[in-house]
Amino acid sequence: MERNFKVAVSERYGGIARRGFSSEDAKTHAIARAFGYSEGELASIPAEANMGVSCGNPTAAASLSEGETVVDLGSGGGLDVFLAAQRIGPTGRAIGIDMTGEMISLARKNARNMGLDNVAFHHAEIEAMPLDDESVDCVISNCVLVLIPDKLAAFREIFRVLKPGGRLAVSDMALKQDLPKVLAARIAANGDLIEALTIAGYESTLAAAGFTAVQIIDSESDLNVHRKPEALESTVTGGACGDGGGVTTVGALRLLGVNINDYAASVAIFALK
Repeated sequence: MERNFKVAVSERYGGIARRGFSSEDAKTHAIARAFGYSEGELASIPAEANMGVSCGNPTAAASLSEGETVVDLGSGGGLDVFLAAQRIGPTGRAIGIDMTGEMISLARKNARNMGLDNVAFHHAEIEAMPLDDESVDCVISNCVLVLIPDKLAAFREIFRVLKPGGRLAVSDMALKQDLPKVLAARIAANGDLIEALTIAGYESTLAAAGFTAVQIIDSESDLNVHRKPEALESTVTGGACGDGGGVTTVGALRLLGVNINDYAASVAIFALK
């Protein structure tokens, strides 16, 4: 089941990369703005780096400093890697990890167009990153951990690559409550998969991986932005938060016509090694 899920996610995100969503599309632009990206940030990176699949702005909350090494999990077209690269400067290193080949190709193309030499992108799974032990200052991610079936394995791998005192600062999805059995059954009948944890579930899983000082904060963002007319078209074919195919929590709930905010939240997750 886990491998089938990963294949489905990779195929879906490959499709997103091929569709060519970008900040030049008003609907895609509106989603990024709704989840905290400023006009200045979006103007500073290639339009193709933003595909409207965010549920937050992790670089804005990560307290990045000059010279740090930062890893972005599920880096897509490079949106958060490029913003991180600006904050850490030429002496720092911003690294993207993504399991979808089309996304890696797109991100590398965007990096070449920007002329950046302090970024790198690796085609790999988050649970097996090609990075040395204790080599990273900060790990960020944007609505991607929700897509990983074995979250404990992912958090243990993140813990491995972080330096002592290193930090995790991600935007992601959490369930506010366990789904009612009737709703869960309807989602399963549609072939959809729910991989989000509750906030308490994230807290316990992070603790089991060794993290301390865990904080999970509800951003109170309106997740229904993905079903509003100005955003609907750009999310119909997918994304971590607006996935029309239903492989993610919000996509499944949106297709069933429920108020997404009743069951799920965009959260900021912080933790220390």
